[in-house]
Amino acid sequence: MNNNEKKWNLEERTARFGEAIIELCSKVPRNEITRPIITQLVKAGTSVGANYCEADDAESKNDFRHKIGICKKESRESKHFLRMLLKATSSIETDIAPLSQEAKELNLIFNTIFRKVSD
Repeated sequence: MNNNEKKWNLEERTARFGEAIIELCSKVPRNEITRPIITQLVKAGTSVGANYCEADDAESKNDFRHKIGICKKESRESKHFLRMLLKATSSIETDIAPLSQEAKELNLIFNTIFRKVSD
């Protein structure tokens, strides 16, 4: 699979996003501020792909819509916690910026899908 195919394969893209979140969080120094942010970020960032897989295997249109809605929320939540992590550990800004952009793009994609299945 080439890079362009990976960009449009949401299952692969969301899995890579979750993996990148895990890699980022493994680099962050642990303290009383970063520990809860890391926990929330890992949960949200890895949940995007898990819920997309569930949406892909949905049993009905309503089930699909619900799971895509969760993807939408979790990608936005990931963006939020990436922002909080940046505030807590500005030394890793170059690692956070592309993940924030990816979280934003995923959120826009899932918003579009959600709106289309709501019509």
